[in-house]
Amino acid sequence: MYSDLITFIRDWYQTKGIIPLHEPRFREIDRNYVLDAIDSTFVSSIGEYVDRFEQKLAQYLGAAYAVATVNGTAALQTALRVAGVEQNDEVITQPLTFVATANAIVHNNAVPVFVDVNRETLGLCPAALERFLDQNARRNGRRTFNKNSGRRIAAIVPMHTFGHPCRMNQILELAASWEIPVVEDAAEALGSKISKTHCATFGSLGVLSFNGNKTITCGGGGAIITNDKALARKAKHLTTTAKVNHQWEFVHDEIGYNFRLPNLNAALACAQLEQLEGILNDKRKLATAYEAFFRINEWGRFVTEPDGCSSNYWLNAVITSDKKQRDDFLKKTNESGIMTRPAWKLLPDLPIYKQCQTDNLENARWLVQRIVNLPSSARANA
Repeated sequence: MYSDLITFIRDWYQTKGIIPLHEPRFREIDRNYVLDAIDSTFVSSIGEYVDRFEQKLAQYLGAAYAVATVNGTAALQTALRVAGVEQNDEVITQPLTFVATANAIVHNNAVPVFVDVNRETLGLCPAALERFLDQNARRNGRRTFNKNSGRRIAAIVPMHTFGHPCRMNQILELAASWEIPVVEDAAEALGSKISKTHCATFGSLGVLSFNGNKTITCGGGGAIITNDKALARKAKHLTTTAKVNHQWEFVHDEIGYNFRLPNLNAALACAQLEQLEGILNDKRKLATAYEAFFRINEWGRFVTEPDGCSSNYWLNAVITSDKKQRDDFLKKTNESGIMTRPAWKLLPDLPIYKQCQTDNLENARWLVQRIVNLPSSARANA
């Protein structure tokens, strides 16, 4: 049953060795930029590549500002604080996401609330969000509170699962009606768009990740994206230890973070960003080939980009018929040297988040028993 798929993947990557889920691609330009940063001796948080990366990234996204950070989790933690999340607030997010989404909320001493996802987009479901707010929220002036806990609902964090865009326009409209800020977790979605608008630019703030397994990487790395000058200034101030600009004095006016991206990593990020379109094109070719394969072999449904969207297909995914078939798929492919993986465990099923409020999570529970992620790297010659 799976032999044809294994042959297909091996032929695509032209190797008999182990095929990873997602690995980076480096070329001479990557080496040259990193060596240039080393030669400059500016390898920490000050250097021309940091500013260059922020400018080029904002330009690519069509955003006004980008603030580079050490990783995506730090970007989200900072963005939530900048958005006004405070101790004992609640932040609504989705259960089908990487644990960093919820961790960043807790790093702000706030409490995650998990609302169901949509089966098509795999991300936060607007209909489920609307039901949850109607049933559980109340307004007090311009602030929204959870009727059950009494806590303020301070933000909504949709996450673009595997790079497939959420239904952001509906989420934003709903959030605006309750006057709740939206912080967009686009860690997996660099290059993904809704119509012609890039993910990470819909909410008041958005975040990206450049971890080693992302579409482009600088080893770690993240970024905060916004069109609001005051929010961008606040984010940059907090991520640079809240140091007041002075020629020689060391004055810090609030408790900040040492979250700035080092120049050495930014050099690699600049080189990778210049190759992004080629990487996205090759990943789209792979997704198209996967889709054709599963259309002929009808034992799994390939996850395609939502209507009106362009996905970066960060991780290609197939939905099997049930958990038994999922586990058989995972066993057979991994035994053959093809690295496939299930989706993450639902966050409220982890002991650290089992006390958090949820809705019925019907779609998330259905999906998590069936999703398998497939090898998704761009080819070496992309």
